[in-house]
Formats: sequence, C-alpha cells, structure tokens
Amino acid sequence: MSKIIPLTGDQAVAVAMRQIEPDVVAAYPITPQTAIVMTFAQFVADGKVKTELIPVESEHSAMSACVGSQAAGARTMTATSANGLALMWEIVYIAASTRLPIVMPVVNRALSGPINIHCDHSDTMGARDSGWIQIFAENAQEAYENTILSMRIAEHKDILLPVMTCQDGFITSHAVEGVEIFDDTKVKKYVGEYKAHMPTLLDTDNPVTYGPLDLQDFYFEHKRQQSEAMKNATNLIPEIIDDFNKEFDTNHSIVEEYKMDDAKVAIVVMSSTAGTTKAVVDDLREQGLKVGLVRLSLFRPFPKKQLIKAISKVSVAAVLDRAESFSDCGGPLFGDVKSAMYDSDKKPILSNYIFGLGGRDIFPKDIEDVYKQLLDTLKTNKLKNQINYIGVRD
Repeated sequence: MSKIIPLTGDQAVAVAMRQIEPDVVAAYPITPQTAIVMTFAQFVADGKVKTELIPVESEHSAMSACVGSQAAGARTMTATSANGLALMWEIVYIAASTRLPIVMPVVNRALSGPINIHCDHSDTMGARDSGWIQIFAENAQEAYENTILSMRIAEHKDILLPVMTCQDGFITSHAVEGVEIFDDTKVKKYVGEYKAHMPTLLDTDNPVTYGPLDLQDFYFEHKRQQSEAMKNATNLIPEIIDDFNKEFDTNHSIVEEYKMDDAKVAIVVMSSTAGTTKAVVDDLREQGLKVGLVRLSLFRPFPKKQLIKAISKVSVAAVLDRAESFSDCGGPLFGDVKSAMYDSDKKPILSNYIFGLGGRDIFPKDIEDVYKQLLDTLKTNKLKNQINYIGVRD
C-alpha cells in the first residue's frame, strides 16, 4: 500500500532506486546530487538492497564502470550533476552509442565557470545531442516516479537507450515535500527482472565485442540505428506512460497543457518553474485574462507532434529557458520549439525569455510580467524583442 512521507527530491529518487534494486550502482558525489547516492549507500549498508555499490574516484570512472556493468548484463544506475556530467562526457556518448539502458538521475546545476553550485539547465542541455533520453520533473513526486518509469523506457526492447531523469538542483532536490511512495512489491513487479535484449559480455554462447574501432565501414550505420531507436522512443514513450498511469493511478504526460482550452497566450517551460507558472496562471485567470501553460516533461526525444498541438491553440507564446545556447538565437528549448513550429499550419508569434542562470530566483511577478508582455503583443501583433532576459542586471 502506498504511503505519503516527507522527503527531499534527492531522497525520493534514492527510495525509487531502493525499490528498483539495480544490480550495480557506480557513482561519485557532487553537489547537489550527493544526497541521492549517500541515501542509497545507507540502504546498501543497512542490507535493504543487494546492489553492488561501487565508489569510484571520478565521474568519468563512474560512467565507465556503468558501461562495463551494463554490457556484462547487469541492470545499472548512477547519478550526477553539472561538472560531474561534464567529466563523464566521453563515456556518456559511448553509453548511448552502445545502446546500454543505464538510468541516471541528474540534479540540474549550472555548468562552470565561474564555479556555481546552483540550478540551471546548462549541464543536461549540453548533453542534449548525446543520444540519451531526457525527462524533467516538476517536483519531488515526479522525480520519484520518473526514476521508476525511466527503467521501463530504457529497457524496452525497441528502445534500448540510456535515460537521464532530471530535477532542479536545490529547488526540488533539497526541498522537502510530501511524496507518495508506492508499495515496494508493486514497484518491483512493474520494473520486473532485468532481461538483456542484446548479447552481453558474459554470454559465452553468443560472444560479442563492445567498444571496437568503428571507422567508415560501419560507423554511419550505427549512428542511424541510434536515430531509429530515438524515433521508436518518440512513439513508444506515450504508451509506456499510459501503462504507468494505469498501474499507479498517476497522470503523467510528455506535454502537459494547463488551462489551454481557451487560452490566447501561453508560456512554455520545463521543471520546477512550471509549478510557479501554474500559480500565476490561476491568479491571472481570476482577473479574466485567458492565459495558459505548456509544460514539457520530455525533452529528448523532442515531442514535436504534441507540442504543435498544444501551442497551435494560441496566437502568441513565450518559451522560458533556464540555459543559454550562446548562439545569438535564444536558448536551447526555444530553438527546438521554433524549429518544431515550422511544420505547424498555425504559427504563433514566439519569443524567448532566458532566466534563472546560476540559480537566480524567478518570482511570480516576473512570470506575470511575461504574460502581460504576451498580451500586449497579442493586441499589437508586433514583437518588441524576440530574445529577452528575466532578472538580469544591465
């Protein structure tokens, strides 16, 4: 039977890992992820899981150990943040290229420098083309549930790709919420026993090589296979989410529409800022303003079809990015949204607002001001500035 207990986002993820009970966890501590592996290590020490916990000397070694473990046929997890993810970089690509279904909670933190330990999305946005699936949580409850859900996504025989489950550093990772924890037996039954869908290093009847030199003769074909796997994920993830919703009586979706049925303008955003935006939407609705919210929980693969359906309902929309792409074309989420809307029959006026870099707070008044600017654009049908910055000093 499920129960509600007070947990931080990090602790909630560690509980999900305990319930999954992976064969191997290899990890290195880094703020603000440390509490995930620290809490899980206590579960190991207390004999609550039989997982082989491997403390390593760096994040590069952590992902290297994960690749070896998963290639040998063991269900494997790790966790990291920011500079740790960057130190893994070489092996992050290898894990995806080798089609290893590793699940890695990532606590989003600004990627230095100057050095900063607080939240933005620059770490995982930098890894958006690595071949990993990326799922973002609005709160600790979703961080917990996404960890369980991601195991089924990664290990699906027609996907076989690693998954990053992301939550906002300190904002959700260290804030305490009442989190509904599902029954251990039910979670274990849902994730099931791990079954490798490809030959493993320990399968002596089907000898296989992992990590060989791959030059002009086969490299392109292997990249195309990765692309097809991500295409499969685009179609299969909604089905997997529907099954999860039925099993645990939840309401996950890859694109959430909040009060969009009659909205005239909308904000598109990910992660914890969506919760603040919902409160602002409610306040503005009470004032008679028809505003809405589109929240993406899935960033890779990019949910183009669902996004077009949602945003096409309004005439003006703003995309809020907690990362800068340094392209002079706006943030990474804005670039993907704008690209997706190229194929839409209805193309709303789009603007970009970059916010919260390095943990800078965004307040309800800031979001309200964005909506007011969108409503002004709706009246004039003219955009003042396509790329904007919230809360930054000139």
